[in-house]
Amino acid sequence: MSNVSRKTQENFQETLQQIERLLQRHRLIEGMVHKQSMAKHDLVEQLVHKQNLAELSLRLDRLHPADIAKVLEALPRADRLTVWELVRAERDGEILLEVSDAVRESLLEGMDSGEIIAAAGTLDADDLADLAPDLPEHVLSEVMGALEPAERAQVQSALSYRDDEVGSVMDFDMVTIRADVSLAAVLRYLRRFAALPENTDKLFVVDRERTLLGVLSLEKLLLNPPRRQVGEVMARDVVSFSPDNRVDDAVNAFDRYDLVSAPVLDANRRVIARLTVDDMLDAVREDSESLSLAGLKDEDLFSSIWKSAQNRWPWLAVNICTAFLASRVIGAFEATIAHLVALATLMPIVSGIGGNTGTQTITLIIRGLALGHITPGNSARLIVKELGIALLNGVVWGGVLGLIAFALYGQWALGAVMMAAMVLNLQVAALVGILVPITMQKLGRDPAYGSSVLLTAMTDSMGFFIFLGLATVFLT
Repeated sequence: MSNVSRKTQENFQETLQQIERLLQRHRLIEGMVHKQSMAKHDLVEQLVHKQNLAELSLRLDRLHPADIAKVLEALPRADRLTVWELVRAERDGEILLEVSDAVRESLLEGMDSGEIIAAAGTLDADDLADLAPDLPEHVLSEVMGALEPAERAQVQSALSYRDDEVGSVMDFDMVTIRADVSLAAVLRYLRRFAALPENTDKLFVVDRERTLLGVLSLEKLLLNPPRRQVGEVMARDVVSFSPDNRVDDAVNAFDRYDLVSAPVLDANRRVIARLTVDDMLDAVREDSESLSLAGLKDEDLFSSIWKSAQNRWPWLAVNICTAFLASRVIGAFEATIAHLVALATLMPIVSGIGGNTGTQTITLIIRGLALGHITPGNSARLIVKELGIALLNGVVWGGVLGLIAFALYGQWALGAVMMAAMVLNLQVAALVGILVPITMQKLGRDPAYGSSVLLTAMTDSMGFFIFLGLATVFLT
């Protein structure tokens, strides 16, 4: 972790601890006042309540919406709702965008329709499109009805694309100019704005039909003589995207070309929106979170036991099925295991090493898919390479394990079976580690979601089958 990120984390932890102390003090004082009997008890209790929360409210006002979102995610449900009620209403929309899906759901449950509509009304079209799937239908209908026709069309356009397509994350707030005007005219035009859209590093140059002609960077705008025409100094070689391009490809392009913003064009090369580096960072963050969820959907850390258990059931059910499959494989070779008990102690080693090899391969493949390094043209070569690595590792480490098995049980044949089983199971693990994530991506699924579960099922079952099958043929 870099010094900057460590310092940022330390600052957040300090902020969170301060808020937790204020909440604890609030509960303590309110509890003491509630227990006391006095004249005008309700009035005193109300005054104490307001006084205790005033400092907390002031603290929240100083925080960035993203920091408030992290605080909300780190608090138990009761404290979270207390803090949420203290957030100024005009900041609700920004914070709802920053929190995780599960926490956003818990916050929306405690808001009435009017509050949700007010929060959504503060958002731009692209941000509203991000929030729309989580809104109740009647609320979304009312919010959409309150929008201007152009803005409503933008939201509907963004909602028409899949989550992994550029159209779902594009930003409609941008500045376009004409090529046949002077830089001085552009400067006068920009001064009419109260503020430029965030991450504006270039202006999009278009014709009357909004067809993209080039881009004018703010650097060229400021450093060239004001009398020069936009068409003379604009860049014509532009990195652009289509709404149906993959978000992963856009992330790679932003990284490769050090982009801050880029235009999104329709089929006729008309500018309809833009992508920004903020959008790409959000996509990277979501991908990194999906890699660490181990097959779980986004879960609120402080959700109820019942809800959390339901969230974990699907893959637990898959694990149970795969465990039964592995047990049936073992059951089919009960006679072999009874004849040579040493097999029962050695077979977990074969499946365990296969699982480790498959995990290494699957991690490499998922990373390659995320970076766009794996294509139909090079996947066959990659399979051959991974099988070669698995073969080498199987021979070397299978030989080591074979020698250990011989040393323990004094049977050369058992050592040879151990080595052969290792070689074959590592081949299976390498194939599964490559084919499962690639297949899931082709099916339009997240390669990281559930791949490890399928890998474990295959390496365990096949490891037991190969080892016990070879033992049955050569040892009994």
